[in-house]
Formats: sequence, structure tokens, C-alpha cells
Amino acid sequence: MKSFRRHSASVNAGSMADIAFLLLIFFLVTTTISADKGILRKLPPVCDTADCIANIPERNLLRISMNETQEIMIEDAVVELADVQKIVETFIDNNGAGSCNFCTGNQSKESSDHPKVAVISLQHVALTKYSNFISVQDEITKAYYNLRARYAKEIYNKTPDRLSKEELVNVQKAYPFIVSEILLKQTN
Repeated sequence: MKSFRRHSASVNAGSMADIAFLLLIFFLVTTTISADKGILRKLPPVCDTADCIANIPERNLLRISMNETQEIMIEDAVVELADVQKIVETFIDNNGAGSCNFCTGNQSKESSDHPKVAVISLQHVALTKYSNFISVQDEITKAYYNLRARYAKEIYNKTPDRLSKEELVNVQKAYPFIVSEILLKQTN
């Protein structure tokens, strides 16, 4: 009598690996990746001199802070978001020293000397809502844009989008974007 040996049935799995690989490639190629831009900011250059840590006179520093209750305060006074832009413009364009020939400010002795030395200090706590922080950032950016657009119109008789690269650099030098961002530590 002959004994039959049964072979167990097997599936050729070599082609499954090929199919899985092809599916992986397919999904990688067809998937779109979101392209969030974020906040466009140019970081300051590395400073090798001592003047980068020099003390800023208090009159050249505008303190904007946001607390955990989402209030916006400028120099310890609560303000509305809609007022931030105008306050920042007034501060930057003040011409307190009287040395700015393109400034239209009221030359208050309690406000900034010149746009090149005006610093905006943006302070927030960890519980500040991101949307609130970005909204304040946007208002500060709008203030700088308005001042630069006015300067471009007065000096070059052009809108900012029509400026040459050299003219744009000169406009940016006239009103440099100087913002310091500080995360305040919570004290409990």
C-alpha cells in the first residue's frame, strides 16, 4: 500500500508585497500636502557687537501685551484690537527727536524719537489664544505697511507693488520692522 503524503496548501505571497508597494507609491503620489505659509518674518541677523544688547530708552519702546483673559493692553491700558494699528502708527511715526524729515507725527516727548529706533515689544502669556496673537501681529504689520506705503507715495510717487528692489529696500530702511516677541512666564 502506498501512502500519500499531503502537502499543505500555500499561497504565493511574493506578489502581495509587490501590490502593497505599488499601493504605497500610488497613495504617496496622489496625496496632496497642505502648504501652510505661516507668518512671514525675516529673522534679525546675528549680532556680533555690543549694541545689540544695548538698553532701549523707555520712550522708544511700545509695550503691547496679551493676558490669559484675551485682553490687549498697550502700556498697561486695555485697548480694542481695532485700535492697535493706529496706536502703533502714531508711536512709530512720532518724530520725538525732530530728526525725521519724512515723519508726520506730533513730536511728543513721551513717544519714539525716530522710526529707526522705535521698538514694538509684543508680550503674551501661554494661555493667550493663537488667533488673538496672530490678530495683533496682523495689526502691527498693517501699521508698518501703511507707513511704508505713505513713504513710497511721498518719496517715489509709487505704490509699494510698483517699487524697484532698491526703492523697496530704501522704504524698509526708513521704517524698519522692529518687533520683539516675549512669552511671559506665569507666576502662581
